[in-house]
Amino acid sequence: MGKFKTSLTAIAVVIALGACSQQAPESTSTEAPSAASTEQAQFDNVLLQEFKGPYGGVPAFDKMKLEDLKPALEKAMALNLEEIEAIANNEAPPTFENVIVEMERAGAELSRVFTYYGIWSANKSSAEFREIQAEMSPKLSAFFTQITQNEKLFARVRAVYESDALKTLTPEEQRITWMTYNNFARNGATLDGDAKKRYAEINQELATLHTKFSNNILADEENYVTYITEAQLDGLPASFVKAAKAAAEARGEADKYAITNTRSSMDPFLTYSTNRELREKVWRTYYNRGDNADDFDNNEIIKRILTLRDERVELLGYENYAQWRLEDRMAKSPENAMDLMMKVWPAAIARVEEEVADMQAIADEEGADITIAPWDYRFYAEKVRQAKYDLDSNEVKQYLQLDKLREAMFYVAGRLFNFNFTPVEEGKVPVFHDDVKVWEVTDKDSGEHIGLWYLDPFSRKGKRSGAWATTYRSYTTFDGKKTVLSSNNSNFVKGAEGEATLISWDDAETYFHEFGHALHFLSSDVEYPSSHSGVRDYTEFQSQLLERWLTTDEVINQFLVHHETGEPIPASLVEKIKKAATFNEGFKTTEYMASAIMDLKYHTTDPSKIEPDAFEREELKKLNMPEEIVMRHRSPHFGHVFSGEGYAAAYYGYMWAEVLTADAAEAFMEAPGGFYDKEVGDRLVKYLFSVRNAMDPAEAYQKFRGRDAKVDALMRDRGFPLPKDSE
Repeated sequence: MGKFKTSLTAIAVVIALGACSQQAPESTSTEAPSAASTEQAQFDNVLLQEFKGPYGGVPAFDKMKLEDLKPALEKAMALNLEEIEAIANNEAPPTFENVIVEMERAGAELSRVFTYYGIWSANKSSAEFREIQAEMSPKLSAFFTQITQNEKLFARVRAVYESDALKTLTPEEQRITWMTYNNFARNGATLDGDAKKRYAEINQELATLHTKFSNNILADEENYVTYITEAQLDGLPASFVKAAKAAAEARGEADKYAITNTRSSMDPFLTYSTNRELREKVWRTYYNRGDNADDFDNNEIIKRILTLRDERVELLGYENYAQWRLEDRMAKSPENAMDLMMKVWPAAIARVEEEVADMQAIADEEGADITIAPWDYRFYAEKVRQAKYDLDSNEVKQYLQLDKLREAMFYVAGRLFNFNFTPVEEGKVPVFHDDVKVWEVTDKDSGEHIGLWYLDPFSRKGKRSGAWATTYRSYTTFDGKKTVLSSNNSNFVKGAEGEATLISWDDAETYFHEFGHALHFLSSDVEYPSSHSGVRDYTEFQSQLLERWLTTDEVINQFLVHHETGEPIPASLVEKIKKAATFNEGFKTTEYMASAIMDLKYHTTDPSKIEPDAFEREELKKLNMPEEIVMRHRSPHFGHVFSGEGYAAAYYGYMWAEVLTADAAEAFMEAPGGFYDKEVGDRLVKYLFSVRNAMDPAEAYQKFRGRDAKVDALMRDRGFPLPKDSE
């Protein structure tokens, strides 16, 4: 996408809560000022100002003030519209340089404002910010629609796209021209009269609804905290107890322990607490977010969102929203996406049946007199893990220190990408919270500056749940080289003062996953901002692949050391971890796939026939969804899909990317040097990371692998039987 369309993506980011990787708009510090932005040096509002200071300029996070946000947005939109009008009304014949390149250059001020907007939205939310967000979301939507419906601009874009000169451009330039044209054509530019007007109205209402949906989830996460007493701590690991104590103290409940309404708190509580009644309470509190029949209930919002999305794509001539959404993705159609899901689903639910039988046997043996319920799954799965593999998750956790894992990620980045990470002296680069630390990234051999990496690792009030990656500036060269400002954000529960923060194996994988996104940003070698726009069923692939390096011997032997003794993790424990690699795969695959399948069903069904709670229940029943498991993201808090449109009808993309991941991992496993093989590693950087979206993803993968990916590797990876139609 071009610069203003990067901002279009950005609005989905800053309004939406829930996407894994969040690509912020490009914020530049060295661009030549265009005619419409010559006054930028005089801006009083810090949110509009060029990034100043070291490293090519950095965001002034220490000077951001919420009262500046609304006027900054309004001013930036006005400036961007002036730029767009100048491009649209240029009397010179349309060319790549005076249309596409000028659009790439436009919107610098707005991109900078969105950098700060994203921080308030995801990392520092407040009631005051949410008021501004609710007011500005429809205005921003109207602004973006005004651009995509600018008939003169579209005519010039189309002229460049259809010109003979297109063939003389570089492959990257041809691709961004196509993306620019496609973005207009798929977003209402071809409509006339009343249809165009209605399209704009729908976008505005959707922007408001997406914002309300995400804020309702955040309200339930902040408002519902389960406080327990010392007498109710049975089974909980010491590190979790200390963190829960600190969380309660931060909320003014000094004599209690807080189980916050986030996955990072819920998950370990359900795994270890021996109090079944409390497990059920915590489970229901978490999975009922947005579904409490109160002011923050999201069911009616879902229905309205689906209705509007369906109406909008009907204006463009599509049968349903998913058909429109997947047309330019790797899957191409909802049928292809669902076909992949259905190849894996039977094996996943069959594995769940086996897992539940193992758990029920242990519960019966202990005389628990229960039938395994969803709030028992993690608890008894842990008992099965210990019985089958003699593997105690809490024992593993003692070797998973957050700081050491960060060093492990740096090691992998050094081996594969030749990157070196050096801590930036505190105070040299402004940050938006004391928890945030910054590293400079350089080339190990030449010492060349690559960019900065910001890390905001810990959970706190006002920060959305989950983990994500973003950029404050992406790499481009078309207007002078601009280096990368990348960021990783997590919600780990901070260890007690002076003690290591210990995390679970799943969290360690997520840590590596999100770092994979950061490496994707940092290793980019593209000319134009548009080349950073992602193909959703491909963008998770690179980060999922990086998770594989967590289990390499080089990482295990150097960085998995006991937080008290410093002793490396015993080889016997590592062997147990590897033997148990596909343990609980039924649960993990089924809870994810249930969400992905429901997403596709929501967006291929007539919305007038959907009542969300009933629809979710009935469709899952048709799929024979195991009663012991729920969707990873139940509909009323499915932020990926209803807080914005980035993952709408596209949550299947994680599985699509998993197929690529498993297949690519086998390329390393087959190589002489394993996961650190030089030749395969070079192809990894060249074709899978550095090109971003400057090359068609299918072509890029073929260049890396020498062929298309096959689903067989995924099935082997998960310990599932191969599909019957496998070659």
